[in-house]
Amino acid sequence: MGNIFPAGTDAMKLAENNGCSVYHLRNESGEGTITVYEVFPGVTLSYNDFHMKYYDSEFKPDRDIFCIDHCREGRLEYPAAKDAFSYVEAGDLKFDRRLKHTGHFEMPLSHYHGAMVSFDMDIVCRSLPLEVKDFLCPAGHFSLRELQKKFCSGVWPTVIHGACSMEHIFGELYAVPEKIKRPYFKIKILELLLYLEALELPENPVEKPYFYKTQVEKVKAVQRFLSLHIDENFTQEELSHRFDIPLTTLKNCFKSVYGQTIGNYLLEYRMNQAAVLLKTKRDMSVAEISGCVGYDSPSKFAIVFRKVMGMSPTEYRNHKEQI
Repeated sequence: MGNIFPAGTDAMKLAENNGCSVYHLRNESGEGTITVYEVFPGVTLSYNDFHMKYYDSEFKPDRDIFCIDHCREGRLEYPAAKDAFSYVEAGDLKFDRRLKHTGHFEMPLSHYHGAMVSFDMDIVCRSLPLEVKDFLCPAGHFSLRELQKKFCSGVWPTVIHGACSMEHIFGELYAVPEKIKRPYFKIKILELLLYLEALELPENPVEKPYFYKTQVEKVKAVQRFLSLHIDENFTQEELSHRFDIPLTTLKNCFKSVYGQTIGNYLLEYRMNQAAVLLKTKRDMSVAEISGCVGYDSPSKFAIVFRKVMGMSPTEYRNHKEQI
């Protein structure tokens, strides 16, 4: 089926055996692994595991493809309209023809894990009905093109957020014994298609908000600023004024990009940075570290650290010493 995953990075095929290929991707922001299984003619199942901040894609489809992405963990930015972005998060399904898959894509949490079922429409529309005629559509009619039109009729991706009703289909794909993988994959893909065909979409679906490129860029600038000044404290009103973005837009866009409020994101970031210092800076006292992450009171810092990390700063440092 060719490459339908991120291009433009340093990608290398690590292995290929019996219809399974493993690719390693790397750029200056991190690395990732993609494991691709050929399941039916023209149908692949891929496992995507990325620990990187972004990737640059040069992919332009030379055929009609239909991709169904399931996000298991992490967060992925995607184009939702012209010069506008929205975000896939854990539990979401994204239906995509990869018509807008060229350019710069970011993972705001620096990681993304999920599975993708991909269809080469010209091949699948000929081969799949013959292989599954006794399984799909007891009424005797099944059209993958109609399914594609149902979920992704335009050029932009369509996302079902919090697709709980389909979670069991994808959830069971992440822990499959090696000896039954291929037949199990076939069963699960057929189950997915059958379910999607029967699924009734609401006439007026509630869309998750998308934000324009200028708004997203300002929010990312806010995040970078906060990460470089974790020993200082700023009100959200001050951030709104400093970066020339309305307060409500700042709050809503930040939560959409990073999945948390500014306050919760900063709190977790500070505690994670404190954990690194506790591990690597043995000569620094807990009081000094609390000051480095913006806390004047070591006792208040210790309370927050325990809440986030499940143990006190001293216990964390000693625990790391024993490992």
